Amino acid sequence: MNATPDVTVVVAVYNTMPYLTECLNSLVGQTIGLKRLQVVAVNDGSTDDSGAELDRFAKEYPDTVKVIHQENSGGPAAPSNRALEIATGRFVYFIGSDDYLGEEALERMVACADEHESDVVIGKMVGTNGRYVHQALYKKNDPNLSLYDSALPFTLSNTKLFRRELVERHKLRFPEDLPVGSDQPFTIEACVRAERISVLGDYTYYYAVKRGDASNITYRADHLARLHCTTRIMRHAAGLIEAGPRRDAVFKRHFTWELAKLVQDDFLPLDPVTQRELCAGIAELADDYLTDELRDSLDVKRRVRILLARRGAVAELTKAIADEAEHGAPPFLLEAGRAFAAYPGLRDPAVQLPDRSYELVGEAVPGRLADGTRLISANWERSGDSFFLAVVVRIGVGGQTDSAVIRLARTAMPKSADKAAARRLPAGDQLPDPVGEFTRVPEPDGAGGTILTARIPLPAVRIKAGVRLYVDVAGSTYEIPIRTRGLPMPLARRWGDAVPYRASANVNPKGRLVITTAPLWEPTPSFRARVRRLLPRFKRKVIR
Repeated sequence: MNATPDVTVVVAVYNTMPYLTECLNSLVGQTIGLKRLQVVAVNDGSTDDSGAELDRFAKEYPDTVKVIHQENSGGPAAPSNRALEIATGRFVYFIGSDDYLGEEALERMVACADEHESDVVIGKMVGTNGRYVHQALYKKNDPNLSLYDSALPFTLSNTKLFRRELVERHKLRFPEDLPVGSDQPFTIEACVRAERISVLGDYTYYYAVKRGDASNITYRADHLARLHCTTRIMRHAAGLIEAGPRRDAVFKRHFTWELAKLVQDDFLPLDPVTQRELCAGIAELADDYLTDELRDSLDVKRRVRILLARRGAVAELTKAIADEAEHGAPPFLLEAGRAFAAYPGLRDPAVQLPDRSYELVGEAVPGRLADGTRLISANWERSGDSFFLAVVVRIGVGGQTDSAVIRLARTAMPKSADKAAARRLPAGDQLPDPVGEFTRVPEPDGAGGTILTARIPLPAVRIKAGVRLYVDVAGSTYEIPIRTRGLPMPLARRWGDAVPYRASANVNPKGRLVITTAPLWEPTPSFRARVRRLLPRFKRKVIR
């Protein structure tokens, strides 16, 4: 074994064949070289061929790979702690045994730590096989990152390079009684105590694999276990970070992810006792840590669900989840320049949540508006010499909707708006003029939306334009392409006497309504050229 390697890589292993082989190959193939590397792999009672594969690598690389076999402990914390006891590298790095590294990963990270005297270095991670990895942290290299004003709280796994002197000085270890999230207390404390944290986004350092059998431990824990682990994590962090904006910056992650994920669609089939236990646990954490500033920073969907759970309003919470799963986002109610999401419990005296709980607070909601907008009908109409496309559109906004208009847009929507199927326009953006005549009435049956009826006059020119809705919500203007959602379109029509035109309402490949008009006959360039050649000859004949 190398006397003083630059980096010790810790691998906690439990039944990860065949992924383990790629993981180990990515380690021994690192460009940092075997002499600067120590690998400590702890087999946590695997029942597949993982132990034998570890022994094969230890035999092939006896000066680099150290293997320990132990009884199963139930999670990655105990084997990781065991490996730390024998680690000798200047730095220590943790890798999941089903994941793998880019070949230059360790060399680049150690060089960064030495250049900037970093205690923690975070290399860019990506997911494979559909595994989600938050990417906001990796937009650029940053040699001096703060835990409190960056996306680092959303990247709290231990898959980072830590200065081992920092780890040992503060006796950092993983809590072995946490089945989920045991790396978070370690990572949070290391980042709180670090003199310098660096992030590297210029190379793919780490590939996080979602296993085909979905047996990664994060994907197996039940709701109450996840609540218990999140509570432990937040209590530990609260002991390190005093109340205020810094703690809010870290806990925004836990309210946005861990706690909000407890009240998603899979909350509905839980038995009532478990539902009440979850709400009680969320309420305890919200009472202690959900400041007004942190509450307002949450998106309205998560905020409402957290606050309904905090109130113990299980019936309203389950209805909010079920309604959104079936019908999409609820309508917004516009009042005096403010917008409120019409979730169950809004202005319900039995629930007694303030309006602020349901309000859009600095939040962009293009996707939610697009989900609540649909085409009800589209037909041709004629009045004298004028020709119209009459459309009826349901808008997911109620209340003061005088701003809602239809415009014909000849420019394509940016691709960045494809996922949300809408976009919030930049302030001062030049808009096409509204077209047509509009009526706006509340959606029947108290559903909360607005029915917009528009008669769009068709110009006697060649155009191809998207039919888009524009509506002002909470101080921002949103552009929403009208999607047909499978509604049949009227057949193309001819209109015009002096110059006949053809009008069609089509659906583009993204399912959006597009109007096309064009003259039925238009002289081609070659025809025009022939006319120009023949015209002088015709004039001479006329003169004679």
